[in-house]
Amino acid sequence: MATLLALARDTKTQPLIWLFATLLAYRLCLTIQQKTKGHPLANPVGMAILLLVGVLWLTGTDYRTYFEGGRFIHLLLGPATVALAVPLYANLPRLRQAFWPIMLTLGVGSVLGIVSSTGVAWWLGLDEVVVRTLLSRSVSTPIAMGIASKVGGAPELAAVFVIVSGVFGAVVGLPILSRLGWRRDITYGFAAGLAAHGLGTARALQHSPTAGAFAGLAMGLNGLVTAILVPILLRLVAA
Repeated sequence: MATLLALARDTKTQPLIWLFATLLAYRLCLTIQQKTKGHPLANPVGMAILLLVGVLWLTGTDYRTYFEGGRFIHLLLGPATVALAVPLYANLPRLRQAFWPIMLTLGVGSVLGIVSSTGVAWWLGLDEVVVRTLLSRSVSTPIAMGIASKVGGAPELAAVFVIVSGVFGAVVGLPILSRLGWRRDITYGFAAGLAAHGLGTARALQHSPTAGAFAGLAMGLNGLVTAILVPILLRLVAA
């Protein structure tokens, strides 16, 4: 940690330092998760985010400087998302069997994802920009930022909401579903991708390839459905 802080102070303008810091933080937090035998609270993504935020704050480094290095990992987001099609293809027979329950769950989940957080924000009397930003909270970061920019929200704030909800869903999703007795890989995977998007999908992949496949499916479909529903719901409210 001390070495990382020293490097950050001396080389703020070197993007590869922040790439190294990101990888190191994740590797460290992944080790912690393994030491705790996969405890839900020891989520490596959530802990790595907090660790990096602390390093940026201690070194006085702004996000733009950090992202000069972090963008190299960000570029892998697209290929990683496409790669989720591989386990999904391997589970096509199970997908056909559960097609209509999946579609029903997708429709209900997408609407609840939009209405629940936005309704709470409106009830609390939060600023309209925050309310509009929360419309896209339940989808992956790139889609959320795009929706927020089109409906009068704040794209940067949308990214924060997505990350927070993703970490929360990845941490509590499996324990809650297990207590309810819903332990099937399809159930957990689809719920994780629907409610916790990318981070939930990563957690589902750790659980099993089948759970990861259905989480990736839910994440992609929910992004599409939400992008369609948000403008329609806004027009209905305006009318």
